[in-house]
Amino acid sequence: MTDTKATESIKVVSEVGTAFVQSNGIRMAYQEFGDADAPVILLVAGLYNQLVRWPMEFCDLLVAGGFRVIRFDNRDIGLTDKMDGAVAPSLFRLALSSLLGIPVKVPYSLNDMAADTVGLLDALDIKSAHIVGMSMGGMISQLVAGLYPDRVLSLTSIMSKTGAFGKGMASFAVARQMVKPIPRGTSALDNSVKTRQMFGSPAYLESDDDVAVAIKAEFKRSNNPAGYLRQMAAIRSAPNRNKLLKSIAVPTLIIHGNQDLLVDVSGGVETKKQIPHARLVRFEGMGHTLPQPLLAEFSDLIKQTADSALNSLS
Repeated sequence: MTDTKATESIKVVSEVGTAFVQSNGIRMAYQEFGDADAPVILLVAGLYNQLVRWPMEFCDLLVAGGFRVIRFDNRDIGLTDKMDGAVAPSLFRLALSSLLGIPVKVPYSLNDMAADTVGLLDALDIKSAHIVGMSMGGMISQLVAGLYPDRVLSLTSIMSKTGAFGKGMASFAVARQMVKPIPRGTSALDNSVKTRQMFGSPAYLESDDDVAVAIKAEFKRSNNPAGYLRQMAAIRSAPNRNKLLKSIAVPTLIIHGNQDLLVDVSGGVETKKQIPHARLVRFEGMGHTLPQPLLAEFSDLIKQTADSALNSLS
């Protein structure tokens, strides 16, 4: 695991609104919004999700709630350093490792990504923050809260899971779509749109055109397919976090959609089971997306959780 202390902190501004810090051995890209003296909310993105997957409207709502909001690109995605040359094991090998306990070497682990997250806080001279993660970002956030408790004021885990066997599993159709080669005669864009629509939110449907626009924008910003496989390997090789989660004492919020076909709602239920004091809020009609009509409610719930943490410190 890489050292969580920032050996060097150098800010460099590139695309509009994006800055970089050299921290934890990785050059990390981030954006921040709001008053520099306000309590910090750190947004941790999911599998192969760039920081822009956190909607700007959502960031604005959190800023209006009185927070300094930071969103960033995890390693191997977006404008943060890529782990070029590192080869992920095959999905078959990862499956054998999971089922039979056969050791497998991966380029990096979720623990390494948790260390990256804390390293970003170090580089920005942030003592502690409210950590909000979605999907894989929820897994990383759980690790940060469990392994670095003095750095976390509150935890919000969105459409995520604990890693416990059989909990939070993708539907067969979605799991197959996520790993199968792009069919002949289908463009990468059309395949990506189909994949994202398969685990979308049925009560808050997006048009194929709108999804395509979002995917094109992300592709234009950065494209690194090998990073997807390496991040997938980090998830698939991670042990379950049940024991660690029991140690989490900070105020915790769990948000999950009842119609999530990528991470079944049982993942959120299991997280609540391991963190008994957590608040679990389930949304009918929500899949594995952040529906625009629900953003204000998400923001309010996160603010309530953060406020409870701040009140306990006063």
